[in-house]
Amino acid sequence: MKSRLFLFAVLAIAFTFVQPSYAQKQPYNIDFNRAEYRVTATKINELVHTKLAVSFDYAKRYLYGKEWLTAKPYFYPTDSITLDAQGMDIKNVSLIGAKGITKLEYDYNGEKLAIKLNKTYQKNEKYTIFISYTAKPDELKVKGSAAITDAKGLYFINPDGTEKNKPTQIWTQGETESNSAWFPTIDKPDQKTTDEISMTVLNKYTTLSNGKLVSKKVNKNGTRTDTWRMDLPQSTYLFMMAVGDFKITKDKYKNKEVNYYLEPKYAPYAKQIFGKTPEMIKFYSTTLGVDYPWNKYSQIVVRDYVSGAMENTTATLHGEQVQKTDRELLDGNQESTIAHELFHQWFGDYVTAESWSNITMNESFATFGEIIWSGHDGGKDAEEKTRYDKLESYLRTTKNGESPILARFYYDNKEDVFDNVSYPKGSLILYALKNQMGDAAFYASLKKYLTDNAFKNGETHQLRLAMEAVTGKDWSPYFTQWYYNGGHPILKVNFSYADGKETMNVKQVQDSSVQTFLLPLKVVIYAGGKKIRKNILIKDRDQTFTFDVASKPEFVDLDADKILVGEIEDNKTLAEYAYQYQHAPSYKNRIEALQFAAKDKSAEAEKLLLAGLKDQSASLRALSVQGLDLADAQIKAAALSILLQLAKGDKDTGVRGAAITKLASTGDIQYKGLMLDGIKERSYKVIAASVTGLATLAPKEGTSALAALDAGTKKHIAGAIAGLYAADGSDEYQPFFGNIMATGNRGEVFGSIGQYFQYLKNNTNPIVTEKGLKDIEQVIERLKLQQYLSKQLGAASQMAADEKIKQATAITGAIKASLNKQAELFKDAAKILNGQ
Repeated sequence: MKSRLFLFAVLAIAFTFVQPSYAQKQPYNIDFNRAEYRVTATKINELVHTKLAVSFDYAKRYLYGKEWLTAKPYFYPTDSITLDAQGMDIKNVSLIGAKGITKLEYDYNGEKLAIKLNKTYQKNEKYTIFISYTAKPDELKVKGSAAITDAKGLYFINPDGTEKNKPTQIWTQGETESNSAWFPTIDKPDQKTTDEISMTVLNKYTTLSNGKLVSKKVNKNGTRTDTWRMDLPQSTYLFMMAVGDFKITKDKYKNKEVNYYLEPKYAPYAKQIFGKTPEMIKFYSTTLGVDYPWNKYSQIVVRDYVSGAMENTTATLHGEQVQKTDRELLDGNQESTIAHELFHQWFGDYVTAESWSNITMNESFATFGEIIWSGHDGGKDAEEKTRYDKLESYLRTTKNGESPILARFYYDNKEDVFDNVSYPKGSLILYALKNQMGDAAFYASLKKYLTDNAFKNGETHQLRLAMEAVTGKDWSPYFTQWYYNGGHPILKVNFSYADGKETMNVKQVQDSSVQTFLLPLKVVIYAGGKKIRKNILIKDRDQTFTFDVASKPEFVDLDADKILVGEIEDNKTLAEYAYQYQHAPSYKNRIEALQFAAKDKSAEAEKLLLAGLKDQSASLRALSVQGLDLADAQIKAAALSILLQLAKGDKDTGVRGAAITKLASTGDIQYKGLMLDGIKERSYKVIAASVTGLATLAPKEGTSALAALDAGTKKHIAGAIAGLYAADGSDEYQPFFGNIMATGNRGEVFGSIGQYFQYLKNNTNPIVTEKGLKDIEQVIERLKLQQYLSKQLGAASQMAADEKIKQATAITGAIKASLNKQAELFKDAAKILNGQ
C-alpha cells in the first residue's frame, strides 16, 4: 500500500499553513513496554479455494453474495471453522458434500461466523461450505487510520448518480482486514487461497478483479456476469473488485497483459501516466532474478479512494491523484507510487508478510523499490535524491533519535504499523544493508527469500536466514540493531587538525533510552588535491578517530556513501560547505550546502546559491532560487539574468514557478510582461506563480487576469488563489473556500484548507467565521479526515481564539464585540475538533 507520498505530503502542505510548528519534529508517543505480544494468527483451518458470486444493490448499498469456501484442517483435527464476517445478514450455511447439501449449525455475532461442521475432519481432508449472505458495508461502524481513512471494505461511489461530474463506481479495499466486510473468510495475512469471483453488473460497466477474466455472460435483464479466476494463491486481504465506466488501454510485458483502466476522459493519456510499467516489470524481474510471477498486471484509478494506492494481486488500485491529463502531467506525475505498488507484486503478494508485525517485509521493500527504480530511470543523482527525501520524511516524525521498532510485535492497533518507520526508514535500512553486502550478494539473497517462500508468507528471520545462506555471514547483529530495536543514531561530530593529524571526535547523542549503534561507515578526506579513503567503525557513545594527513583538509566527508539511517551534527564552516558542494557533489552534500547557505546570508553564501541556480537537480535549483537574498546589489545583478532564464525556459515547471515568484518579489514592474505571458502557459504551476506575482507587481491587472481565467484553470491553481484570498481576508472570498470544502476531493481540500483557516483568522466577520469553521468540520467528516486534521486544527483553533481575545483587549466598540464573538466560535470549534 502506498499512502505516504500522497496523503502525508499533502498533509504536510496543509499543516504548513494551519500550524507551522507541526512541520517540525513530532516524537512517537509509544509505550515500548506493552504487555501484549502480537502473535501471528494461529491456523486451525487452512483456506484452499474461495468461489464467489456477487451482485449489487446500488440503492441500498448492499452486496448479495453466494460463497463456496473450500478449506481443510491445518494440522490438528477439527469439527468447526470460524470466519470473519463483518455486519452481514447470513441467510444459509451448508456443507456441499458428495451425497448432497447438508445444512450446518452456526453462531453469528455480527463479526465472527462460527460454523459447526458435520464431522471431525483430519489434516488434508478438504470440505466445502456454501454461504448465502448480504453484505451491508455502509451500515458498518468502523474506524480507519492515518494510512487508511476508512475500513468498510466495499465502497459505493455516487451510487444514485446524484453527484455531478462524479462517475458511479464500486471498488474494494481489503488491507488490513476489511475484505471480510464483503465476503466471509479468515481475514488474516497468513491465509492464502486461490479464488474465482463472478460479478453480475449492469452491461454498460467494466469490471476488474484478480487473475484472468475467463468468461463474460450477457444476461436477459440488461446485466452481464463477468468471472475472474485466480489460479495461484494470494492472501485474503488482496482480493479486489472494481466496477464502473472505465476504458481499458492495453499494453504488455512479454506475452502477459499489462492494462490500464481509466475514466474515458483520461484514457488518451494512459500511456503517459502508466507507460513505463512494462519497463519497470522488466527491471524488477531482472534485478530480483525472479520473473514477474503473475498472469497479468492491471492498474485502475478510482474516485474517493481511502488511501494512496493498493497492491491487490495482479490488479493495483490507485486513487484519483494518479489520473491526469497531458497538461496536468507537465507539473508532475505519480511514478513513484506506480513503482511502489508494482514492487509489491513480489514483496507483499508473491511472498506476504505473515503478520502485521512484519509489515516491513511488504512496505519497506516496496519503498526500496521506489528508490532503485528512480536510480535506474533517472540516474544516480535521482536515486540519491529519493533516498534523501525518504530519510527526511522519517526524521521529521522523530525526536532525540526515538522511534518504534521496525519488526513491531507490540502495538495498540494494527493500523499503527503503517508509518514512517515501516515505509521510509525500513527502505533505507535495506539500502544500507545492500551497501554492506554488495549488490550481487544482496540481490541473490532476495532471490532466495522469494523463491524459498513463493506463494507463502515471510518474516524478518527468513530474510536474515536467506542472507546468511548466500553470504556465509551471520547477519544477526544487523537485524538485532535495526529490526528488533528502535531509534536511530545522532552523531555529533567535531573536526580538528594539528601536527599532521586530522582528528574526528564522534559522540552518539541520541536519547539515553535509545541503543548505542554499531556503524561501519566510509570517510573520505579531501586534502591537498587528494582523496584519502578510510573505513571506520563507530561503536561507542564517545569515540575519537585520528588520520595522518599532510595538510589541513579542505573537507572531511563522514558517511561518504550516505547510507547512515540517522543524523549528523557537525561544526563545518561555510567554506567547507562550499567545498563539498563543488568537490564532493553527492545529492545530500549539495542540498546540505545550499541549505546552510540559505540560512547564512553572507556574500559568500549568496555566491554558493548562485552556483546552485545551475544545479543538475531541479529541486536544488528551486531551493537556490528561494534561498537567494536579492537585497545585495551585486548578487542581485548577477542573479537576475539567470532567474529570468529559469523563469522562461527551465525544463522543470516548479523551478520556473519559483523563479517567477522570486522576480516578482523584486517589485520591478519590468517583469509584468513575464507574468502576463506566464498566465498564458499550459503549466498550472507557472500560471499560479504568474497570477501571484502579478498580484504583487500590478494588483489591478492581477485581479483582472485572475477573473479572466477559465473555471478549470482556477480549479487547478486553487492553492495559489487561496493564498491571495487568505492574505486579504475579505468577506467576498468565503464562497470560494466553501465550495472547495463542499465539493473537493482529498487533494483539493488539503491544498487549501490551511489557507482557509488562515483566511478565517484574518477575517473580522463572525458570520464568516461561523460558516467557515462549520465548513471545515463538515469536510473532515465527509472525507474521513479526523486522523489527519482534527487534533491539529483543534489546537490551531484554540490559538486563534487566544489571538482574537488579545486583539479585542486593545480596542473598543463594535469591532471589539466582533473579535470576542470570533474568539468564542474558535473556542467552540476547538472543543468539537478535539472531541470534547
